[in-house]
Amino acid sequence: MEELIQTKEQPTPQKLKRGLQNRHIQLIALGGAIGTGLFLGIGPAAVLAGPSVILGYAMAGVIAFFIMRQLGEMVVEEPVSGSFSHFAYKYWGTFAGFASGWNYWILYILVSMSELTAIGVYVHFWWPEIPLWTSSLFFFVAINALNLSSVKVYGEAEFWFSIVKVIAIISMIVFGIYLLISGSGGTQANVENLWNDGGFFPKGLLEKGADGKYQGLFAAIAMIMFSFGGLELIGITAAEADKPEKTIPKATNQVIYRILIFYVGALIILFSLSPWKSITTDSSPFVMVFESLKGFEFTLFGKTIYFTSLIANVLNLIVLTAALSVYNSCVYSNSRMLYGLAEQGNAPAFLSQLNKNHVPVKATLVSALFAAICIVVNKLIPEQALEVLMSLVVSALIINWIMISVVHIKFRQQKKLEQLPTKFPSFIYPLSNYICLIFLVGILVLMWITGMKLPVEMIPLWLVFLYICYAILKRNKTAQVN
Repeated sequence: MEELIQTKEQPTPQKLKRGLQNRHIQLIALGGAIGTGLFLGIGPAAVLAGPSVILGYAMAGVIAFFIMRQLGEMVVEEPVSGSFSHFAYKYWGTFAGFASGWNYWILYILVSMSELTAIGVYVHFWWPEIPLWTSSLFFFVAINALNLSSVKVYGEAEFWFSIVKVIAIISMIVFGIYLLISGSGGTQANVENLWNDGGFFPKGLLEKGADGKYQGLFAAIAMIMFSFGGLELIGITAAEADKPEKTIPKATNQVIYRILIFYVGALIILFSLSPWKSITTDSSPFVMVFESLKGFEFTLFGKTIYFTSLIANVLNLIVLTAALSVYNSCVYSNSRMLYGLAEQGNAPAFLSQLNKNHVPVKATLVSALFAAICIVVNKLIPEQALEVLMSLVVSALIINWIMISVVHIKFRQQKKLEQLPTKFPSFIYPLSNYICLIFLVGILVLMWITGMKLPVEMIPLWLVFLYICYAILKRNKTAQVN
């Protein structure tokens, strides 16, 4: 079996370079928590459950924090490329390593496609005549070109993308609080919107609506989970992070605060500024709510200011930046995972080749080729594209997170046998692992019950397909040795 993880001797530039500094890592981790899931994904979730999605985001956020602590513990001990696949291979088995690596790669191909689709939706806000696929194609070319330069360029781009997102969310929260306290948001802007229109759970936990479809908090949980895909990017950056033993723990521990501020805090403001029934799935709820406030006037520093659609336009620019940021990270993580798989011998060897700037250019181009399928999807089914892609992302994400929790248990068991303490122990191990596993399996059950059967049915088929590919690879490797 050892041949499956062969690492070939590479000449000097054939090695990833630690070009990501502390500020890059912190903002990459921060940016991973702010993307389409928050700005656009909240729309379908709010339609299904109303204000109770705030509780859903808090619950899912706690699970995400547990998962990140489990991953962070392993990454700090062994900061390597293709971290998920490496840990699964080393502590669970060769097939687990193969499957986790390729599942992660396909996960972020799907996320890439989702973000490119969302970009088209945001562009529609200004130019509804532009087809979704056209916008997707333009930004697809631009972001991939950026990633083909160097890891430092990626880090700088993501740093500034994230700065824009963070400042925007904080400003929106502060401005929203001002509108609520001063009464300048109009008669419809009131904290009581959280409970005065059918209560905090206007559609219950899980019940059938008049149209026969399930609604309520549990029906929205899959959409909510989509928002947290991307946090595990920290594990991928480890191989190119400067001083990972310091930067990774710091970034991981801040996950819970980011969730509370950027998700729970922002959503409380969103649902307070406008009745939840005004939210639709056509555009970003944040843009829609602030656009609905135009025409109201408010006083700031003794001057009367008239609220116009300028704020909505600025917000749409910000959510577009957020989607570009996540897609930028997808391109980076996909190429590094393919590179790691190639280093292990679980992907074609040519994917481990780096250019003079230490960028896995061939892995980047191959990933881009598959992500480009999004452009075709957006041309064929533009109205259903985002919803279909989001549901498939959730299934791949759940596989990924389940494997992280299981591998972490095996990792800790091995360290206990070796009597080696770890530098960054996870939170309440092993209880947090079992809580995560129960929660994640529960989401699959809810997806099945609420009619999202296709993504759930795809999981065993996908795993069988991966095993067939693994068996073929194993046979070929054995034949080469003999």
